[in-house]
Amino acid sequence: IEVTAIAVPLNTAFGVLAALALARKRFPGKALFDALIDLPFAVSPVVIGLSLFLVYGRVGWLHLPFQVIFSVPGIVLATVFVSLPFVVREVAPVLREIGDEQEQAAATLGATPLQTFWRITLPAIRPALTYGIVLTAARALGEYGAVAVVSGAVVGQTETLTLVVQRDWN
Repeated sequence: IEVTAIAVPLNTAFGVLAALALARKRFPGKALFDALIDLPFAVSPVVIGLSLFLVYGRVGWLHLPFQVIFSVPGIVLATVFVSLPFVVREVAPVLREIGDEQEQAAATLGATPLQTFWRITLPAIRPALTYGIVLTAARALGEYGAVAVVSGAVVGQTETLTLVVQRDWN
């Protein structure tokens, strides 16, 4: 539940920003960015966990001043990665459908981008955002593959709910 409480807000913020970028902006590498959003759907979660292990492990490619693998940061990273696309894929089509005419009108009336987001964009995307958050939370709570690889399943420290269920079931 702790990991879900961290991963869902991170994915919500990133998902809305990514959906806005995909629906409203033109930039080099947009097609590649769009494809990378779907990467967790295309790759097995176990492979994602193994990749994180290879990058952040003891003999991995990146060495940080804190431990990532077999600790909460690694579990959060794995969970965020596997549940990444849900908010983006729910919000981006809605943003494309509603267009940006109301946002442009707000800008011409003197609204700041933040005011425009809170008063126009967010109310328009709220149902899709809610659905994306629910899907993200469900995936975060039920993730097993990537978390099983990076957590170490240390009882009381790096065990997630799915690992507890798996341990107690056997």
